[in-house]
Amino acid sequence: MTLYPEPRIQPPQDAARAQALFADCLEIWIADLPGAEKQNARHVLERQKDYFLSLFDASPFLTRILRTRPELLARMSPDLSGLDGVVEALTANLARTVLDCGTEAEVMAYLRRARQQVAFLVACGDVAIGWPVHKVTGLLTGFADACVAASVDFLMRQAQHKGDIAADADLSACGLAILALGKHGAGELNYSSDIDLVAFFEPDCLPLKEGLEEQVFFVALVRKLVHVLQAPTADGFVFRVDLRLRPDPGATKVAVSLPAAETYYESMGQNWERAAYIKARPVAGDLKASTRFLKSLAPFIWRRNLDFAAIADVHAMKRQIHAVRGHAHIAVTGHNVKLGRGGIREIEFFVQTQQLIAGGRDDNLRGIRTCEVLPALAEAGWIEAAACDELVQAYEFL
Repeated sequence: MTLYPEPRIQPPQDAARAQALFADCLEIWIADLPGAEKQNARHVLERQKDYFLSLFDASPFLTRILRTRPELLARMSPDLSGLDGVVEALTANLARTVLDCGTEAEVMAYLRRARQQVAFLVACGDVAIGWPVHKVTGLLTGFADACVAASVDFLMRQAQHKGDIAADADLSACGLAILALGKHGAGELNYSSDIDLVAFFEPDCLPLKEGLEEQVFFVALVRKLVHVLQAPTADGFVFRVDLRLRPDPGATKVAVSLPAAETYYESMGQNWERAAYIKARPVAGDLKASTRFLKSLAPFIWRRNLDFAAIADVHAMKRQIHAVRGHAHIAVTGHNVKLGRGGIREIEFFVQTQQLIAGGRDDNLRGIRTCEVLPALAEAGWIEAAACDELVQAYEFL
């Protein structure tokens, strides 16, 4: 059963404005490009005119990118083939490029311009070519992973050059464990998604200069990481970073020691935190330390049996979702497709609660991607096949 039509280019609502911007792009924005590049840019615009008219009408963000960076058109084929390869190559080369930067300001400028390029190219593949949603979110997530990992590596190298870390220290075994949660952890990032990160550190792992406390060092480094990714500049920002999924965020620093985190989850961890860690994934720093920590959390996340209090917590989480303004109503204009009734968050919550209930006894239900877990739930008999199909199609559409 197909609930929704295939994605297609929408004609502009304000056709006159879109045509005017298209003419400006064709004659003014690309005017300073070298001859061959200008000619290629014109071919791309003319071949994909319907798409660019739709873009100019519907996306001020992408229009602004094209106005300031028309050279992106010169690097594209007129039929838009190979865009995914360009994004993958940029992502693969990002770490080396960042490490070659001399200052944080250079890193910030490069990452913001790279983010513009990725957003523009992925949008072309998404709308003009019709890439499947998992390809779009996968490319966006891979870029986010690379940005976080490269920024952490740069900041660690910078600290080592400054003398805060011993010159012979192995930075790949630094003990800093940075995990992605939420849509980032699940590989389901949208164009405007925040990234949810948590940062932990293994004590006595990194040789620091005398007198420098570990927590002070790691807290300062995580704050620099947030600044590199989130601080607005003339080129915008890379990602908004949310660190509030760490243990007791109102009382703890932005970097928590691994022993303290393990003690917290063993003694005080809540069911919403169990749900959050279903999607946890190592992305930066000491990946081995991250993997060890997640392995230690497995008994907390995946309980074989749930008591009445745990079931009550699941109901409480559902009530919190319903408390979001507008959840009780469905409308066409202005409906919140992420947080509203029947929206993205509600589908994700449904899947995660099924995982909380059954995942402790069935390893096959411990996946992190919503549209991969739904078929596993159907195969295990927790939901009907028709419900699985409908939820997958609705999730991808939204």
